[in-house]
Amino acid sequence: MRQPAIQLHPSTITPALAEALTVLETGDFQARWEVAKRFSDFGAVAIAPLIERIQDDELDWELRWFVARILGQFDQPETVAALIHLLITAEDEDLSLIAAEALANLGPSAVVALSNLLGDSAHRSLAVKALAQIRQSATITPLLEVVNDPEAPIRAIAIEALSSFRDARITPVLISALQDEVSPVRREAVTALGLRGDLLDQFDLVDQLQARLWDVNLEVCRCAAIALGRLGTESAAQALLAALKRPHTPVSLQIEIIRSLSWIPTETALSYLSQGLALESAEVHYEVIMALGRMETPPLKAAATQVLISLLETDGVVNQSSQLKQAVALGLAQLGQLCALDPLIQLLADTDVGIRLHGIAALKQLAPQAAYTRLQNRLNQTDLSVQLRQGIEVALQEW
Repeated sequence: MRQPAIQLHPSTITPALAEALTVLETGDFQARWEVAKRFSDFGAVAIAPLIERIQDDELDWELRWFVARILGQFDQPETVAALIHLLITAEDEDLSLIAAEALANLGPSAVVALSNLLGDSAHRSLAVKALAQIRQSATITPLLEVVNDPEAPIRAIAIEALSSFRDARITPVLISALQDEVSPVRREAVTALGLRGDLLDQFDLVDQLQARLWDVNLEVCRCAAIALGRLGTESAAQALLAALKRPHTPVSLQIEIIRSLSWIPTETALSYLSQGLALESAEVHYEVIMALGRMETPPLKAAATQVLISLLETDGVVNQSSQLKQAVALGLAQLGQLCALDPLIQLLADTDVGIRLHGIAALKQLAPQAAYTRLQNRLNQTDLSVQLRQGIEVALQEW
């Protein structure tokens, strides 16, 4: 149904504006995209004809989508009113979403109007979605009004939006949301608190988040592991280790814990990370090796190198898997420690061609000139095995 439009005097529409409106109405997507960029140059005179078109639900949705997007450039009361009307009446989801996005662009001027919709159960969800996109402090108070809403999606949206702000009223809400009966709300609260290292001691965040490592919802557990990794303390590492070694922890969560431990730049966390090699899953072993190869600080690089070298020199899980051996070679190359040259050269005697090729690639990446010299010197030794000699000869051909 066509809504009442603002009445325009013909003289208010300049020829240039009229031409732009025509392109907007009749052009293809690309033409509309290009002409939409010009409307801000016309100023307030463009608002009324745009509102007239956005209110006409007989026009195609793409045209109205572009009009809503353009109106988000004009911070005027009538623009806010038109966009809110579209937000609550549009039958097409894309139109509702673009109306919310346009209102977000308008910022504070849209907050009051959207806040007035929170008391209307029919439109509260749309209003909250729009408010959530306006990442300005004016939205804190209205969003706090819906953190206990009966509808879980509204609670989750509000929690996620509030996590963008540093306001004393918000933290207790996030802590309380950790106990919400619905997992998406708990997940948003966990994610938010993982970014609040400044609250570690005041709210015992590690203990709060550790409890969610045992959540009945695996996605919440995964988010808790990520959050503890971001907090990066020794106690967070201990909490992650406890969950890693728990007998019935799913492999997917063990892998997330390994990744989270790898973000904590301490030798203790590296030690905990290495304990993942004692678990049964080959997927976890692979993730541990890859994480060790990504260590960044010099002390951790040296420690990780020694762990990877020991894996090659002992008869453990790595020497029973071509994939893991190849991963070790890659990790040693990334760590860049020259003490890895000889262990990598030993890989050239392996019966698996893939492992030999990974050994060559690792040597070339680690220290090409030093590796070439070391290979030549080893080739001159008389006590080489036939396999290693052949492997070194092949490797030297690659330089």
